[in-house]
Amino acid sequence: MALAPNQKPLVEKKKNSFDRWWLLLAAVIIIIVILIFTSPDPYYRIFKYVQSGLWTTVSLTCISFALVLVVGLIIALMRLSRSKALRGFATVFVEVIRGIPLMVQLIFWYFAFPAVIQGIGDSWGIQAFSDFKTNAIAMAIIGLTICYSAYMSEVYRAGIQSITKGQMEAARSLGMNYFQAMRYVILPQAIRVILPPVGNEFITLLKDSSLVSVVAVADMTRRGREFMAANFIPLQTWAMIALLYLVLTLLAGRLVAWLERRFRLEK
Repeated sequence: MALAPNQKPLVEKKKNSFDRWWLLLAAVIIIIVILIFTSPDPYYRIFKYVQSGLWTTVSLTCISFALVLVVGLIIALMRLSRSKALRGFATVFVEVIRGIPLMVQLIFWYFAFPAVIQGIGDSWGIQAFSDFKTNAIAMAIIGLTICYSAYMSEVYRAGIQSITKGQMEAARSLGMNYFQAMRYVILPQAIRVILPPVGNEFITLLKDSSLVSVVAVADMTRRGREFMAANFIPLQTWAMIALLYLVLTLLAGRLVAWLERRFRLEK
């Protein structure tokens, strides 16, 4: 039985929906597997040594990005607020944070912030503050969250402002307050617009998480540095680290592309 004329485009659309970048991801994974099995010394030893750092990198990135999504939205809403105080605070926050390199911020939170807390404890006689000890992972999460929230707030703001004012006016005319209109009308539409840049921010955060190695976080980069210092094989060590980061970024990119297609199909 012949297909109806209107069925052919649907079949072609399904055939063309395959993301060929998955092949690149598969190729990189195959290269890693080949290196591990054909040259277990040193590649398997490298992979085994940095494995704990790999999970630290993934968990640190996911936790930080979840917080970035929340804090960035709050800052964006403050920048769009009618309150001059809120709008001014959010604007200063974004401009200041974006003007300071991420590494400097991480070093501040790990080294300078505890000194500030201890100084306050000594001045006010608060023993708990005087004995304050920092946690490397917690400070790294705070540093990454605050830094990327400034950038994410601009992504949110651009997405919200891309929605016509008539959408908000229509929602308010139906009896919704400002927050209900944002939650049920504006933000669902804005998310479709900002999904690509949000995915890009996640991938950038994943790569920039390597900077936490300077503040005593045993992520993949730090574990690679430790292995190289102990074995004096920089080429093989950093080749494996680079391939592992490439797997993570390619996987994140494919997941973002899948989400984009899914939201586009639901329009």
